[in-house]
Amino acid sequence: MSDVAKKVETLMEAMPYLEKYQGKVIVIKYGGNAMINDELKDAVLHDVVMLKLLGLKPVLSHGGGPGINKMLEKLNIPVQFINGLRYTSEDIMRCLLYTSDAADE
Repeated sequence: MSDVAKKVETLMEAMPYLEKYQGKVIVIKYGGNAMINDELKDAVLHDVVMLKLLGLKPVLSHGGGPGINKMLEKLNIPVQFINGLRYTSEDIMRCLLYTSDAADE
């Protein structure tokens, strides 16, 4: 199957959702790893532009996983994952707030 045929097939599968969310704001979590990998970054931004051209209103919400993990390791704060999600203790919450403030600067 050609690249164009794959894209057409994907768009056909997505059509009910594109119609359902036409004109709506959609929030996309733009995770930390996608922010530091140039290939992923390009793919995400191309997809965001396509969603906009298809009539949706995409909004990116940045994640900070790698930066947060690095800071937690530096501060020797243990990390616990439950079902693939980071458990957020009070210590981790303070680190998250500090790390996200630093990322916004």
